[in-house]
Amino acid sequence: MRDKIIQNKVTVAIGIVWLFHITALIGISIGYQDWFVSKTSLNLFICLLLFFWVYPMDNLKKYAAFAIFFTGGMIAEWLGVNYGVLFGTYSYGNNFGPKLDGVPYLIGIYWGILTFISATLATYVASNALIKIILAAGLMVFLDFFMEHSAPIFDFWSFDGGSAPIENYTTWFAIAVIFQMILHFLRQEGNTRFSLHLYMAQLIFFGYGLLFLR
Repeated sequence: MRDKIIQNKVTVAIGIVWLFHITALIGISIGYQDWFVSKTSLNLFICLLLFFWVYPMDNLKKYAAFAIFFTGGMIAEWLGVNYGVLFGTYSYGNNFGPKLDGVPYLIGIYWGILTFISATLATYVASNALIKIILAAGLMVFLDFFMEHSAPIFDFWSFDGGSAPIENYTTWFAIAVIFQMILHFLRQEGNTRFSLHLYMAQLIFFGYGLLFLR
């Protein structure tokens, strides 16, 4: 009975994730890009609530890890935005929600969510610790590639010169490896089905921006 309830929760959460992402894609496609993109912060906040609801975030270690990833991500982004180190020289636009000294809170949340779901997907396909860590970090950077190319279109962020430098991706990978090592050390697992759908929804959304809105 308990397993059935969990499965139903995951199904509902997945449905909500796709509802918001597909609705946004349709709205953007028919000419309402500004309105839908301006609601990105709401979309990501809903994804955060769903993540906490079904991942599951069921012990203090997971919350502590999420706090580490959020804080670490915010610090790295703060250094990037204010000093041009780590990722290159860039700034955030107006569609990624409230900011702390130029860095949106949502980017810290995004670092946390993406670390967890990538680790879960990597664990599903690999058993060796090193391979899982490298694969999970690779999944994070793979999605970041699509994000970086779509972000200026959606006024999320933009780099001086128009495109992200190679150091952006190498730094992303280095930080992702550190985060994945922490998560592996804590031996925390999540829901594979939800992680896959949330990752794919993000990939399709940013992939659409890269392929069709440039």
